[in-house]
Amino acid sequence: MKRRTVLGAAGALLLSACDRLAGTRWFSGMLESGETLSRTAHKVVLTRRSMAQEFREEDLSPVFRSNGTSDPGTPAYRALAARGFETWRLNVAGLVERPLSFSLADLRAMPAREQITRHDCVEGWSAIGKWRGTPLSEVLMRAQPHPAARYVVFHCADPMEGDRQFYYESIDLDDAFHPQTILAYDLNDKPLPVANGAPVRLRVERQLGYKHAKYLMRIELVEDFAGVRGGKGGYWEDSNGYQWYAGI
Repeated sequence: MKRRTVLGAAGALLLSACDRLAGTRWFSGMLESGETLSRTAHKVVLTRRSMAQEFREEDLSPVFRSNGTSDPGTPAYRALAARGFETWRLNVAGLVERPLSFSLADLRAMPAREQITRHDCVEGWSAIGKWRGTPLSEVLMRAQPHPAARYVVFHCADPMEGDRQFYYESIDLDDAFHPQTILAYDLNDKPLPVANGAPVRLRVERQLGYKHAKYLMRIELVEDFAGVRGGKGGYWEDSNGYQWYAGI
């Protein structure tokens, strides 16, 4: 019992010390440097054209579970869903030469890509699904990114804190123009279900699941994240300290 008490006290002290350490500026800077080093090494080893693994039809998971929000549930989203997303629009703005707006029909009429890939969730589960959608590069080329643009920010319809804040994420232009990065509107040969991000979600196959923004409403090209909420490029990055670059 004495040994258990001593170990418990030591553990508590260690956790307390770790908590204080995590709050220091230099330790936070060290972690950010480590993330930058990891991202740089990943991009050196894997070029812009390096592909995530693709699978066969027989590899499909029986159920592709929902990650994150399963239904935005807001009056505005319910109104869109009730009409089969006929009035939904995806707006593309920010540092672009031609701000644009696309309907779901517009996206379906554009060149498409189909891929069977594995979704890896930060919570520890994975699932394989068949996706079909418009390559993000097709949309961006039509909007003509400004030379100063470095990142693509995705603004979504799912509220994260009541109605005060909605989900948002971002990727750099390397991943934005990657051939497997698509705006998916079909899952397993059927229109994307609400639970999986209808009408359109991002698939950025070389990164973890929280980067795959669902319920897309607006795409914004920016030079940096200074004007995007907490300045770290994504909801979980700002609120829970997730890494911005979630490369697999």
